[in-house]
Amino acid sequence: MVGVSRNTVESHQKFKTKYDLPFPLLSDPDGKVCEKYGVIKEKNMYGKKVKGISRSTFIIDEKGRIVHAYRGVKVKGHIRELLEALTV
Repeated sequence: MVGVSRNTVESHQKFKTKYDLPFPLLSDPDGKVCEKYGVIKEKNMYGKKVKGISRSTFIIDEKGRIVHAYRGVKVKGHIRELLEALTV
């Protein structure tokens, strides 16, 4: 398991420490990884159109293939959904 976002390495360290995450968080400040996974989307923020990340989760197999993609993820209930998918 790994997390990726456009935030800085420093902010990732604080977040990881705060929530005691047992997996690495990778910084993608130029958004190249986010672009490749198609998670950069146009959003409306306070009436202004901006590009941002659509929170997504990908299950990737041992061969590096995406076996399931969850797009537009809402935090509440998502972990339960993932655990169910991974225990099948």
